[in-house]
Amino acid sequence: MELRHLRYFVAVAHEGHITRAAERLNMQQPPLSQQIRALEREVDATLFVRHPRGVTLTDAGRSFLVDAEAILAQAEQAKIRARRTARGETGRIAIGFTTSAPFHPLVARAIREFRLKWPDVSFALEESSSGDLVSGLRDGRLDIAFIRSGLVEPQRVDVHALLHEDTAVALPARHPLARRASLSLKELADETFILYRRPDGRGLYDVIIAACSAAGFSPHVGQEAPRIVSTLNLVAAGLGITIVPASLSRLPLEGVVYRPLRGKPALHVPLNLACRRDERSAATLAFIELARGLPA
Repeated sequence: MELRHLRYFVAVAHEGHITRAAERLNMQQPPLSQQIRALEREVDATLFVRHPRGVTLTDAGRSFLVDAEAILAQAEQAKIRARRTARGETGRIAIGFTTSAPFHPLVARAIREFRLKWPDVSFALEESSSGDLVSGLRDGRLDIAFIRSGLVEPQRVDVHALLHEDTAVALPARHPLARRASLSLKELADETFILYRRPDGRGLYDVIIAACSAAGFSPHVGQEAPRIVSTLNLVAAGLGITIVPASLSRLPLEGVVYRPLRGKPALHVPLNLACRRDERSAATLAFIELARGLPA
C-alpha cells in the first residue's frame, strides 16, 4: 500500500463517484477502479458499495477513511517540517559556553535575535570549560560553543573570532588599590593573583601571564580555581586579586570591587565562536552567520 492508493481512496470517498474522482485526480476511470479494487484486496475488506450512479462507503470504508485522512495529513506535515528544517526554520541547536561567556551582551543578543527570526528552533545550553566544549563539538554533543581560547589542534573544528574584550581587576573591597578609579598592570606586580585553572582557562590564563610579562613582572599565583566565578569567591575571601573580562564586572558579589585596567600593555581577552567544520544543519549555520554579523 502506498500513499497514492490512500489518495485515490479518499478522492473516491469524497466524490462518491469513481468517474468524477478520476477527473479530480487527472487520470482515467478504468485504472482508478482497478486501484480501488486492488486496495480492497490488500485491506481484505469491501470499502465501497457500487451503485449504478456512484458509490457509498461501507462501515469498513468509513473506518478506513478516518485513518487514511489522518495518514495523509501526517505525511503532508512531515513534508512541511522537513522543508522548514532544511531552511533552518525548525530544529534544535545545542550551544555550549564557558563560564564567563554569557556575561558578554553579544551572547544573549545572538540568542535573542535568532529566536525572534526562528521561533520554532529550540536551544539546549551547556556550561563547561573550553576543552570540554570543543570535545562536545567533535563528538556531536554540541553544535556551537562560545569559548575564550583558540585551538592548539583544531581538528574538524573552526574557530571564528567575534571580539576582543577589555578586562577589569577584581579586588577585595577593603584592598588599598580599591580606592583607585582604574589600575595599570604594573601596579599589580606585588599582588597575589588568583587565576582560572589551566588548562581549562587556557585562553584567559595565558593572556594574563603574557601581559604581566610584557609589563615587566611574573605574577605570583597564590591560588587557582576550577571556574572563573570561583576565583571571585576567593577574592571576596581576601586571598588575592584576579583579572576578569570586563563584562563579568556586571556580576555583583559581596566583598568584591572591580576596577578597569588602563595603560600599556593592553590586556584583552577573546570571545570566539567554535563550530564543526563540516556542519550541515541549516539552523546551526544560520546562527553562526547571525552571531558573526553582530557588532561587538
